[in-house]
Amino acid sequence: MQNQIIADIFSRFADVLEFKGELGFKINAYRKAARVLSELDEDIEKIWKEKRLEQVPGIGRGLAEKIDAYLSTGQIPQFEKAMLNVPGDLFKLLSIQNYGPKTAALAYKELAVGTLEDLKSALDSGELAKLPGMGEKKVENIRKGLDLLQTSESRISIGLALPLVDGIVEFLKKDKNVKKITAAGSVRRFRETVHDVDILAAAENGAELIQKFSRMPEVSQVLGAGETKGSVVLQDRYQVDLRVVKPDSFGAAQQYFTGSKAHNVRLREIAKKQGYKINEYGIFKGDQKLGGGREEDIYSLLDMQWIPPELREDRGEIEAALSNRIPRLVEREDIRADLHIHSNYSDGHLTLVDMARTVASMGYSYMCFCDHSKAARYANGLDEKRLLKQIEEIKKLNEQLERFTILAGCEVDILPDGSLDFDDSILAQLDFVVASIHLAFKTDPTQRTLAAIHNRYVDVIGHPTGRLLSRREGFEIQMDAVIKAAAQTGTALEVNSYWDRLDLSDLNVKNAVNKDVKICINTDAHAREHLPMMALGVGTARRGWAGKKDVINTMTVEELKQWQKRNRA
Repeated sequence: MQNQIIADIFSRFADVLEFKGELGFKINAYRKAARVLSELDEDIEKIWKEKRLEQVPGIGRGLAEKIDAYLSTGQIPQFEKAMLNVPGDLFKLLSIQNYGPKTAALAYKELAVGTLEDLKSALDSGELAKLPGMGEKKVENIRKGLDLLQTSESRISIGLALPLVDGIVEFLKKDKNVKKITAAGSVRRFRETVHDVDILAAAENGAELIQKFSRMPEVSQVLGAGETKGSVVLQDRYQVDLRVVKPDSFGAAQQYFTGSKAHNVRLREIAKKQGYKINEYGIFKGDQKLGGGREEDIYSLLDMQWIPPELREDRGEIEAALSNRIPRLVEREDIRADLHIHSNYSDGHLTLVDMARTVASMGYSYMCFCDHSKAARYANGLDEKRLLKQIEEIKKLNEQLERFTILAGCEVDILPDGSLDFDDSILAQLDFVVASIHLAFKTDPTQRTLAAIHNRYVDVIGHPTGRLLSRREGFEIQMDAVIKAAAQTGTALEVNSYWDRLDLSDLNVKNAVNKDVKICINTDAHAREHLPMMALGVGTARRGWAGKKDVINTMTVEELKQWQKRNRA
């Protein structure tokens, strides 16, 4: 579908117009069109062929002509013209948090800032801070945004890396030479971002498998292809390393190449004290190999519990394993429901019935629709009338379903004054409420969140820190205070599984479960393809030492209702 491609062009068009100082109504028209196209459930190319472009809300004659030009020729002449005399790195600069088109225009006009290097120089020299309207705080935020962008560009989100690994593993395991194959490194540990991608295989003929690996269709560059290790670049971006060992060393190699470095150093210190030596080939006492085919051999010979890969960061897991205190972590199979899903009532792509059928087919026993509330105008948020209509439609759907339940919920905005976007009389009619901050991020997010936590109808605080891994730090929010209030009131905190959020982070999950705060692992799905991201949230929760008992959507629907604040005595 061309929808997102054209939406991205219109977003850039708006940025360029704002950079050039054009009138606000023109800019807003392109931004609205971009949002409409991103959320459109029908293929814009099909609409174009049927000459229905001007029937799409927000698409007038001028915008329809531009869509027609793109779908006919692959270009929009007005956009190409607008790009003249614009710095080539403008869109990269605009991806920096707190560096918008107006700031970019001022810095370009006064300091000729047209690249990331130019911006860094202007920051380091202090020249940016001298521009009108800047101020020390804004300049510091721009510097943080630049650092975040440069860090994110050097690393890969687990949400991108994991499907990449899964595809390679599926491709290679069809080879009869392969006995075992798995992810290794940071991907196996489910770190939220990874530097490169590691895969480990057991095979008798390593050179043959590595040759097959280096000839995969997606390979754009071969960095090395030996008998035990191959390194390639996929799609001109992702470095992937494949290591091949003999089957009797697979477990030792799995432990060694999973890491982390800090975990492995501690493990080897313990082994040395007990007279053992550990490497990627096995565990040895003198010249005698005692194990290595199974990863569990390494830990059991050191009188330790096997440690799940997600915990191997030297954050107390070794001490816990030595005293048999590694908990049973939550698993994907424990999740009974996804409790934060959007439909086309707000900005989701599917109808209630289509999304419900998809969720049910994934093996869940229930789910909850949580469309946006009215303050989220950019997301077609629901007012009271539309929300009540949705509740009625969900009730009718439940009458038609067997062995699957749909809860009627809402992702209600926490407003700048700390109040919620709907009053309690509306919230009381919902089965479930997620409260989230989407606007005015700098307006005291801690007190706003605490106010929401103390509302008896709020079950979960959605994506509590508001971060986006690729481009935005979280709010300046006091998570210790939030966790304390959540513990006092029995409110859950969300682990939002969307690949660019993973919010709560693993460290915040650990802090929460240590204080007996429940978490809720949700996908925040707006489309069918978002639903499998539940695995990313589960991985993050496991890194935070969360067990099944810590996660509210491992409960049955009856248990969930008993847990809710509104139903407590």
